[in-house]
Amino acid sequence: MRAVFGLVLIVGIALAGGAVMMAKNYITAYQAELNKERAARAEIVPTVDVFVATGPLKYGQTLKPEDVRKVQWPENAIPAGAFTDQAVLFPPELTERRVILRAMEKDEAIMAIKVTEPGQDAGLTSQLERGMRAFAIKVDVASGVSGFLRPGDRVDIYWTGGIGDAVEGARGDVTRLIEANVSLIAVDQSAGGDLDGTTIARTVTVAARPKQVAALAQAQTTGKLSLSLVGAEDDTIASAIEVDQRALLGLGALEMAPQKAEEKVCTIRTRRGAEVVDLPIPCTN
Repeated sequence: MRAVFGLVLIVGIALAGGAVMMAKNYITAYQAELNKERAARAEIVPTVDVFVATGPLKYGQTLKPEDVRKVQWPENAIPAGAFTDQAVLFPPELTERRVILRAMEKDEAIMAIKVTEPGQDAGLTSQLERGMRAFAIKVDVASGVSGFLRPGDRVDIYWTGGIGDAVEGARGDVTRLIEANVSLIAVDQSAGGDLDGTTIARTVTVAARPKQVAALAQAQTTGKLSLSLVGAEDDTIASAIEVDQRALLGLGALEMAPQKAEEKVCTIRTRRGAEVVDLPIPCTN
């Protein structure tokens, strides 16, 4: 009887020990998961509501409330000018809507630079910065980069013409870079930048300062203008460039013929009776 009691006691102690170990392991695993969850919560980035496009938006389109939706955006990565308040994007006291200035894709943030003020027209005047003017340049398939120009691109402008009357010793035509990194704000009658395919433009409109406008007008009147497309990520500024026919053919600069020095003549004046005569003599200096 005592043996049975001892066996039962041993079995009970073993079961109790196993239960304690299982409870300890469970509590340890629970605490590990709890600590993991707390660490994950600490890594959560705070977000802010930002309005984005619900679908593609084209230039000139009126922005409506159903064209935008609210999403959570990381607070430290909000684009400059993004709208975070619907009352600012669609002022309730105004009935006029904003107009799209730049084409946007689905889920792209609505930014102040991409839309007009409420009721404002999406013309070229809304794209000109302070002190800038719009100037149209005539182009063709050669001078207009074969139709690959889009509003928002940057171009270098070259002038080709004759300067023989203006510069002594110059012969033939010369090509010179007259403006660098000029922004295009319109191609023909489109300023939206969402042209489909290649379009052979007849005119492009650039944003320039008044002095640049005067230079471009003079250059367009006296010669031919050609455009060179600048890369989207190119931040270099082209230096002064000028090529004439001699430089193109590798002939070097035109040297002027040396002028023959005039021979100096010294004279002495003497009187012969009533006549005054100048007699040549060697110059002492």
